[in-house]
Amino acid sequence: MAAKLPHALYPLIRKLESVTRLSDEERRAIERLPVRVRTLTARQDIVRDGDRATQCCVILEGWACRYKFLSEGRRQIFSFHIAGDIPDLQSLHIPLMDHSLGTMTQATVAFVPHESMHDLTARFPTIAAALWRDTLIDAAIFREWLIAMGRRPAFEHLAHLFCELYLKQESVGLAGDHRCPLPITQTDLADATGMTAVHINRVLKEMRGRGLITLHRQTLVVKAWDELVRASEFDATYLHLQRRAAG
Repeated sequence: MAAKLPHALYPLIRKLESVTRLSDEERRAIERLPVRVRTLTARQDIVRDGDRATQCCVILEGWACRYKFLSEGRRQIFSFHIAGDIPDLQSLHIPLMDHSLGTMTQATVAFVPHESMHDLTARFPTIAAALWRDTLIDAAIFREWLIAMGRRPAFEHLAHLFCELYLKQESVGLAGDHRCPLPITQTDLADATGMTAVHINRVLKEMRGRGLITLHRQTLVVKAWDELVRASEFDATYLHLQRRAAG
C-alpha cells in the first residue's frame, strides 16, 4: 500500500551520511518521498534481468544481491547489499535491467518511483551529488571485486571480502567490535568469488584454524582484525567512508 512514511527511509539517510553530510532540510526531503514498503521472503527477486524498471528500491532490512544466471543454472553474484543501499539506482537512467536483484534473507524493501527520485535530485543538488558519490563508490567496489576475482589467491580473496562486509556494516551502525551479521551461505560466497563451495569451506577452516575468525549462527567475528587486513592486503580507501567507529 502506497504511503508517505516519515521514518521509513532512515536507513537511506544513515547510508548517505556515512559518505557525505546532509542538512536537516535534505533529510526531511528524503523522508517525504512517497514509498511503497514490502516485506519479501528470502531468495525472492526484486527486479529481474530484462525488466524495465519504473522505480528504485531501498533495502530497509535484510540482505540482497545483484546476480546473473549463466547457462546450466550457474550464478554469478556481483555485489551484496545491506540496509540503506539502493542497489538499482542506475535504473534511474538505464531502466532496462541487464541483471537481476534478489533478496538473500527476508527483507523489507521500500520502492520509490523514478519520477519522485528525479524530482528530489533536481530540487536538492547536494542529494544528487550524494547519490552520484554512492554510485562511484559502488563502481570502486566492483573494481576491487574484479581484482580479487582475477588476481587474489582464495584465502586473500575471502579475507578481503570479509573486511569489506564488516566495514560497510560498521559504517552504518549495523556492526561493531569486529562482529557483524553474515546471513549468507557458503554457496553464496562461492557464487560471489568464483570458487566452489568446497573450496570456500576449506578456506573458512584455514581461517578458523589460524584464529582469524569465527562464523557461527550467521555471525562473523573477526578475532584478529589486523592480521586479517594484512593477509588480504586490505586498504579501505576504496570505500570512501566518512565515519567509522573502530579501526
